[in-house]
Amino acid sequence: MFDKEEKTRRADATQPMLARKHRSFNELTAAMSLAAAGKAVRLTVQQTLCDSNFPVPSDPGQHAVSATRIPVDVRRLPWIRKLAADYAFNFPALSRFFAGDPSQAQSWRDAIARAHACSRPRAEVADALRAQQERRNAPASARSAAELLRDPRAVAVVTGQQAGLFGGPLFTLLKALTALTLADMLRLQHQIPVVAVFWIDAEDQDWDEVSSCTVLDADLRARTLRLPAPHHAGEAPVASIRLGDEILNTLNELEAALPKTEFLPSLLVSLGEAYRPGYGMAEAFGRFMEATLGRRGLVVYDSSDPASKPLVKRIFARELEDPDRTSELATQAGNELIALGYHAQVTPRDGPALFHLDGGRRAIRRQGNAFVLGDTVYQAAALASSVATEPEAFSPNVLLRPVVQDTLFPTVCYVAGPNELGYQAQLRRIYERFGVPMPLHYPRASATLLDSAAARFLVRYDMPLESLHPQDDSALNRLLESQLPPSVEQSLHEATRAVEERMAALASAVPALDPTLAGAVRSTLGKMQHDLKTLHSKIIQAAKRRDQTLRRQFERVRAQAFPGGHPQERVIGFVSFLARSGPELVDRLAQDLPPDLHHHWVVTL
Repeated sequence: MFDKEEKTRRADATQPMLARKHRSFNELTAAMSLAAAGKAVRLTVQQTLCDSNFPVPSDPGQHAVSATRIPVDVRRLPWIRKLAADYAFNFPALSRFFAGDPSQAQSWRDAIARAHACSRPRAEVADALRAQQERRNAPASARSAAELLRDPRAVAVVTGQQAGLFGGPLFTLLKALTALTLADMLRLQHQIPVVAVFWIDAEDQDWDEVSSCTVLDADLRARTLRLPAPHHAGEAPVASIRLGDEILNTLNELEAALPKTEFLPSLLVSLGEAYRPGYGMAEAFGRFMEATLGRRGLVVYDSSDPASKPLVKRIFARELEDPDRTSELATQAGNELIALGYHAQVTPRDGPALFHLDGGRRAIRRQGNAFVLGDTVYQAAALASSVATEPEAFSPNVLLRPVVQDTLFPTVCYVAGPNELGYQAQLRRIYERFGVPMPLHYPRASATLLDSAAARFLVRYDMPLESLHPQDDSALNRLLESQLPPSVEQSLHEATRAVEERMAALASAVPALDPTLAGAVRSTLGKMQHDLKTLHSKIIQAAKRRDQTLRRQFERVRAQAFPGGHPQERVIGFVSFLARSGPELVDRLAQDLPPDLHHHWVVTL
């Protein structure tokens, strides 16, 4: 990120500037050599390397770091699929599916130019945001940021998620922070207004997806809190579902589950102000996101707002004119991805990429030249007329939602999770079909948050984060084996080698006496090898019994990093970390998680 000091440097003569960069690069390279080995890193270089060719750093060596962190190459993580890995490390292989390489400065300049060239309903969107923010009593910084969208020079960095209970998993917070960081960097580099927008997918009807929140209790056990399913849950958009008195019980359960810290009372007050009986599920989520990040200028947008639907009705109408085309284009792209050895994230159904809202959210199916909604058949002209007069009764599906989003906002970049990159790769021709510029895509920050004891454990025993993922004793056994006295391990190795050598000699000698004995020799060797392996296992078990402390430490770290065998950022609600670290958690993560295409970070809290 460029500050005044950096701008002054850039005005200096070229050679002195390069010399300073090379000195900083050498210092950072020395520090990151430890990171490459998976060690904890503490960098104290205060100068941020800024190269005009790379406006958004993707090399961890470019970032000043203020807290101990362990970088993990995302390709090592078993849940990262090939497409997401190649997006970070081999973008040319995927370039045909996306609007540009986010590691290249020209891609950003082109994205900004496309956003400026495309007309948007800026005033109307700003008006809708103002009304939403007034209803939610958004912080002043968020309101000021929303007003910037009226400026024809303004662009947006957008991300989004469903309205998860109490803010949702950690990755929701990481998405928003990545959008804010990118917006700050682009604003400083390009000297234009840049707004970070969080799109609440409020018309999604998946109640199971949003109705629970998992936290770590004082003993680091995962505790899941769940709202009871109201009437029409799973059918109606979550924005239409109002919280009842049961939310008070769930808040009490949350208080009982979280560890008692100095930060818990104020966090419960903030949650209680957002999650009140009578508030909509999406509204409550928006209120809490604004309470958490509004002061940093995050603009929260409720996509269920009927005020915005007339602004995108042309998209809905065009979709109905050729109702299979969007699905066909997504299927074509999916087949191309599969042919290249990737996967197709979405397998579209035939018919328009639209839902109809009538208390529920129902897919619109095509039947010849007509359309079917539930049990009712509509002629094409009648449904087109409904779009023109009642656009608020329509909702895009996953293929059309990004186009609707970028029709409303001057989006230069969408911050995506690794699985989102998969379906975004199927959308380029759909954007072209509707004449909407496709934005760049930047992977969200990815992190595992550990307490200091857990982080020290990983470093002390040189244990890769991903080795904790399997929910078995394989990693623990390797750790215990590494802690065995050298004499024990050496003796076992020598015994095994001696047995194999002597039995090999015997196998060479016995055929001269009786060729049929060769099989008996091999069988005997196999039994002896099996017995030695059994002995080795018994020694490991003895080590386990002797060193229960090491086992407890191992299990404590795994409970934090992979609760229930799942990556922490996908399971544990970020309220769990706010309860432990307080509001400064947001500032810490904003500082310690710079935009980075290549790494997952283990961060010490």
